[in-house]
Amino acid sequence: MDLALLRTFLTVHRAGSFTRAAALLGLSQPAVTSQIRTLERQLGRPLFLRRARGVTPTTLGDELAHRAAPHLDALVEIAETGPGEEGGLRTLHVAGPPEFTALRVLPALTPLVSQGLAVRASFLEDTEDILDGLAAGHHDLAVATARPRGGLLTATALCDEEHVLVAAPRWAARLSPDVLLRRGAVVLEQLPVVEVHESLPFVSRYWAAVFESKPAAAATVIAPDLRAVRDSAAAGAGLAVLPRYLCEEAVEAGRLVALLEPPVPPLRTYFLVARTGTLALAHLARAHEELLGAAGSW
Repeated sequence: MDLALLRTFLTVHRAGSFTRAAALLGLSQPAVTSQIRTLERQLGRPLFLRRARGVTPTTLGDELAHRAAPHLDALVEIAETGPGEEGGLRTLHVAGPPEFTALRVLPALTPLVSQGLAVRASFLEDTEDILDGLAAGHHDLAVATARPRGGLLTATALCDEEHVLVAAPRWAARLSPDVLLRRGAVVLEQLPVVEVHESLPFVSRYWAAVFESKPAAAATVIAPDLRAVRDSAAAGAGLAVLPRYLCEEAVEAGRLVALLEPPVPPLRTYFLVARTGTLALAHLARAHEELLGAAGSW
C-alpha cells in the first residue's frame, strides 16, 4: 500500500473534507479525490461516504485511520527531524480559549521553551472550532471545555475551573447576602450584566447551577474576552460571572466583590486533547506531560 495514499487518506479523515485536505496537502481537490479512489479500489471497499458538506468515514475508514495514524505521524516526525536532532523538541501548535491559554497554558510550557521548543498559539472561543482544527491537523494539542466524541481525538481531564459571581463594591453594597440566598435570581436581574456573548453563557451556567433557573436579564456590556469582562465589571459596568483564577487578584484587592459563595460552586472542566496516536511523538508527549503536571496547582 502506497504511503502517499495513506497520508492523503489520513488528512481527509482528519479534515472531514476533500477540499480542506487538499489545502492542507498543497494538492488540487481532483488529485485528492483520485488518490482516495485509488486506495478504495485497492481495498475493495469505500473509505468515505460523500455528504453535502464534506465526508464521513465508513467503519473501514475509521479502522484504517486508527491503525495507520500513529505510524504515519511517527514517520513524519522522523522525516522532519534534522541531523543531530533525534528526540529533540520542535514546534508545538496549541489552541484553546484566549484567557486560559494565555494565562495558564503558555506559562506552563515555558520550561520546554527554554529547552528549545517553539510554540505557536491559536486563541479560539468556540470549542467546536478548536476540536475541528485539531482534527484537521492545524493544531498539535488543544484545550477544550468539552470531551470530544469518537476515536479520532483522545482527551484527558486537565482541571476544573470554579466560577464566581462578582461585581464592583458600589453594586455589592446594595445587596444583602441573606436576600441573595432567598431571592438571588430576582434581585440580581435588576442589575446590569457584563458578558462575553449575547447568549450569556457564563451567567446562564451560573444561574442553572445555583438558582436552577434561566436568567431573565440582558447584557449591558458584551466583550469577547473575559479579561475585558473582569475589568469592565471592576469599573462598575455591572455584575459578571468569572473564573476564580481570573478574578481572584481583583477580589483580594477590593476592586471586585464575590456576591455569593454557594456550597457547591459552579465548575467547568477543561480537557487536554490530542489526535489519537500523536502522543507517540516526543515533543507532543513532553508538552502533554508538562501541562498535566502544571494543572495540579491550578
